[in-house]
Amino acid sequence: MKFISKSVFVLIGLFSLLSLMVYSPQMALAAKADKTSKAAKADASDNWGKPNAAFDINKMSDMSDFDPAHPVIPTGDVITIAHVAPFSGPGAINGELHYAPMLWAVHDINKRGGIWVDGKKKLVALIKADSMSKPDQAKKICERMILQEKAQFLVGTSGSNIMKVMNETGNKYKVIIMNEGALSDDLMDATNFSRYAFMSSASTEQIGLGLAYFYGQIRKKEKKFYIIGQDYSFGHALGDGFKRGLKEYYPEAQIVGEDYHKLFLTDFAPYLEKVKASGAEVIYTGDWTPDSGNLLKQARQMGIKLPFANLFMNEPNELHQVGVEGTKGLINIDQHDVTPAFKFPGYDKFHKSWNNQWQKKWKTQPFDSRVFEHGSSNLGSYTMQMYWLLSVIERAKSTDPEKIIKVWEGDTYRFANGKIIKMRACDHKAMQNLLVTEYVPPEQQKVSFNIPPYYWFKGCAYAGPGYVIPAAKVLPWMDQNLDRCKGKNGWGE
Repeated sequence: MKFISKSVFVLIGLFSLLSLMVYSPQMALAAKADKTSKAAKADASDNWGKPNAAFDINKMSDMSDFDPAHPVIPTGDVITIAHVAPFSGPGAINGELHYAPMLWAVHDINKRGGIWVDGKKKLVALIKADSMSKPDQAKKICERMILQEKAQFLVGTSGSNIMKVMNETGNKYKVIIMNEGALSDDLMDATNFSRYAFMSSASTEQIGLGLAYFYGQIRKKEKKFYIIGQDYSFGHALGDGFKRGLKEYYPEAQIVGEDYHKLFLTDFAPYLEKVKASGAEVIYTGDWTPDSGNLLKQARQMGIKLPFANLFMNEPNELHQVGVEGTKGLINIDQHDVTPAFKFPGYDKFHKSWNNQWQKKWKTQPFDSRVFEHGSSNLGSYTMQMYWLLSVIERAKSTDPEKIIKVWEGDTYRFANGKIIKMRACDHKAMQNLLVTEYVPPEQQKVSFNIPPYYWFKGCAYAGPGYVIPAAKVLPWMDQNLDRCKGKNGWGE
């Protein structure tokens, strides 16, 4: 009887304890906190803790001999990386905007002695491959680079239509492709995914979510948006990403108009007249140069003072043509910069190394222009993506695609400015924080440019107050129809 009583007592005690665990508010909160701990970590300014690899400012070479107009391209037994981009035609400036920053990283690594791969130390050759912004030409040049120039890697590019050709060619010949500048999410969907392609840039879904989050959860002012985009896959995908973002983060917002135009347009008046009549409070665009500059300039000439929420409307020469008053209030989303710009130890040294070269040595067009002055924003992103690829090659100790894939899937890397980026393993898309900045006059830019002279540019408004959009809020779209991603969450887990 005593034994039965004791057993009953124990059972009652256990039941009471379980009840407390289930119904206690403290226990419930603890369980919830445990479930969301990973998301909370990802909401921090730098995600995922200590990275697998990082740019080390103390190892950077003396770059005083670097001049993008006179590149030093090693020959012989080298690691060959072909940069596929437009180097001729109306979009030719975009080729140089991507090539020069990536060449900087390659020059630095070569001055350190190169990379140990396949049993020996090799220098890196970054060679130009002109796509002319034409898919048929891109196919020809990609095959030539692989078959004749023996390129082990292809990197690029402006234009998701060109990037698709690159990915297809890389898949055909089993060559690693790094996408550092084309943002369409469908490049890595179930139809187009290739094990050999890695999207180290941000995606249209991330950009759309990021700006929608900013307007709906941070700014909370304007509610009427007009979308203007370039009429190809990237432009439409960017518009769709923003619309999905508004549904999630700003459902009370309204799209009052939506138009898409051909690339390299010179007359935006018909579109801007529609904007005028729409009652829009913000124009949303992903247009890149020269369209971005022409769109802004013509809007201001027509008396349209609305802010542009944008990704690429930050080309300094284009902004200077419009001036301080015409560029105040622009809202830019960025995949490289942090706020303030020079908060991470050593990044001021990196910036000064670039800026000193620009001032003293780069005397050849277009490298002597303001667009290359700071090497930040988009240029900084292209630089750091190349450092990331070179780091992956170094850690793989090989150019073998299978060894590269093994290292890069799930990899984390820290940029020179302290930002950390992660490659989602299942669909090879980069996860990262984004930064939204409001453009302000020179005297207010100190909040961003926090070292002397405390401004980015004097002749135009530029980055001022910055707002970090956590990676958890802007995870790239994942196609659940891709076998590798089925059943996984947004983190690829």
